[in-house]
Amino acid sequence: MELGLKGKNVLVTGGGNNIGRAIVLAFAAEGSNVAIAELNHAAGKRVAAEVAALESGASAIVVDADVTDQTRTDAMMTEAIARLGSLDVLVNNVGWTIDRLFMEKSHDEHVKEVDVNLWGAINCIHAALPHMIERQSGAIVSISSDAGRMGEYREAVYSACKAGVIALSKSLARETGRYGLRLNMVCPGLVVPEQSEVAGTESMWSQGMQDLFTDEVLERVKRAYPLRRMGSANEVANAVVFLASDAASFITGQTLSVSGGYTMM
Repeated sequence: MELGLKGKNVLVTGGGNNIGRAIVLAFAAEGSNVAIAELNHAAGKRVAAEVAALESGASAIVVDADVTDQTRTDAMMTEAIARLGSLDVLVNNVGWTIDRLFMEKSHDEHVKEVDVNLWGAINCIHAALPHMIERQSGAIVSISSDAGRMGEYREAVYSACKAGVIALSKSLARETGRYGLRLNMVCPGLVVPEQSEVAGTESMWSQGMQDLFTDEVLERVKRAYPLRRMGSANEVANAVVFLASDAASFITGQTLSVSGGYTMM
């Protein structure tokens, strides 16, 4: 299948680790040029070096990013578009949570979850839309979660935010379809990175999340999936790349779970 992504310009938020890294490499393998938007520049540069090693004709740059700050997000988008020349695809990948019961979390943790997971998507889309509308073309893929489709134990505010990303994207798909824009969502299952893939203290996997998922816990997680195994970051990335591609040119406002059948909605 020809995806039509060669030479396209893509921005991926949180592209330095885990799912974000896999998304960057998947676009690069298709010949797309990628702006890696990262709070952690070292992680972004490491992935940019991996892109260069692919020898696919793709290029990668690293741009400063804090998606919780509208001013910095606008600056991020301006820099990425200036350096790439245009923007064809935006991937809202960055996310954050700590797996705890609602009443065990502090107010500051709840605020951070909303800022990163919901305001982050709002800020990035708001920054990208003027450029895409002017060009009458663009695809936006946001990483949501099955938690946002069904609610998840110990992830109350995170679930609310991810449900908000789905509703936001559907609403904007209705608003901007007339300009040739498409917005879709991908909901991964649990994807636990290898320790070597975690870089920087900003990652939620550096803040105690990885310690929660012991081998015993992961075995229980596998049994909850009809396919009886964990998914990989690459499997999530494949879905993102498809939805961003010309092969999905008549798909918008849709939510695709890549979670081994955990939800079937």
